[in-house]
Amino acid sequence: MQIQEASPEAAHWPADSYLQYECRVAATGERLVGFLVSRQTADGEREILNLAVDPDFRRQGIARRLLERALSSAAGEWFLEMRQSNEAARNLYLSMGFQQVGLRPAYYQDPSEWAIVMRFFS
Repeated sequence: MQIQEASPEAAHWPADSYLQYECRVAATGERLVGFLVSRQTADGEREILNLAVDPDFRRQGIARRLLERALSSAAGEWFLEMRQSNEAARNLYLSMGFQQVGLRPAYYQDPSEWAIVMRFFS
């Protein structure tokens, strides 16, 4: 919850709801420094619900490693939505082979913002 609250650009969900999905975490010692939550939406298709890294640990490759491990765990199509203004996330996803496939107007609240829909196929 602390990482999510420190990441206004990330999706915000009730923390306990993540436990119904596949949740990968990154830790340094006993400190949790990042997480990735995904779910299977259909045969051969998964959705990344959230990916966030503690601000004190950003720019160290943690998000990339979480994403690499998730993508290598299941072949097929992967989808995600991200805030249109989140350039760091967009650059990461593009560098990993995701492609922009759509837009969702007013998808996010606080503040209201469009979402970019991205797709990865492995």
